[in-house]
Amino acid sequence: MAVPEVVVDGVVFPPAARPPGSAGSHFLGGAGVRGLEIGGNFVKFTAIGVYLEDAAVPALARKWAGKTAGELASDAAFFRDVVTGGFEKFARVTMIRPLTGEQYAGKVAENCVAYWKAAGLYTDAEGVAVEKFKQVFKPHTFPPGASIHFTHSPAGVLTVAFSRDSSVPVAGGVAIDNKLLCEAVLESIIGEHGVSPAAKLSLAARVSELLTKGTAAAAAALRAEPVSVTA
Repeated sequence: MAVPEVVVDGVVFPPAARPPGSAGSHFLGGAGVRGLEIGGNFVKFTAIGVYLEDAAVPALARKWAGKTAGELASDAAFFRDVVTGGFEKFARVTMIRPLTGEQYAGKVAENCVAYWKAAGLYTDAEGVAVEKFKQVFKPHTFPPGASIHFTHSPAGVLTVAFSRDSSVPVAGGVAIDNKLLCEAVLESIIGEHGVSPAAKLSLAARVSELLTKGTAAAAAALRAEPVSVTA
């Protein structure tokens, strides 16, 4: 899938990336900054890129082809379809400001558990998965430029890996087999209350363009096919 790179506050997200342990490269769906208003100033903490398997385009086209970037960006159902779609997703989170692993994982876990309990989805299995998630992060600290890599399989396995820069590790990291957690981590980035509105806008704009191009290409291919007429 031919798409351009995105640069977020000096952090480069290339057009394609191969998630740790994955069979192939994924295209850059969108990227943006995550920050918070502190004392009247917008403080940037991380730059986030979301990559999608090529199969995402035909899968999303069934429902979302023909929608504008604005229509996709304002529809929570579109982002939910990305999160739950039957294709692999990959997210790279690169630090702009330093964070500890405990800070990062603790906040993600807190938000996940609160959502699951409110929705009546929390079980012992989610409790075990969250604790494993927190333990994976516990020994790590992330200086500016360091990255966290999340691979979200359609089967519901979340793989977590780390690097000291923007490079993607070749080998797989730690796998956590829990579908709710796998989806919730990506949902926390691009979902209805996702932490990076900029990444959501980028994803909506780029996917809308891809779906438009894909629809046009399919129509052109149909027009180019010879028509057989039977008597």
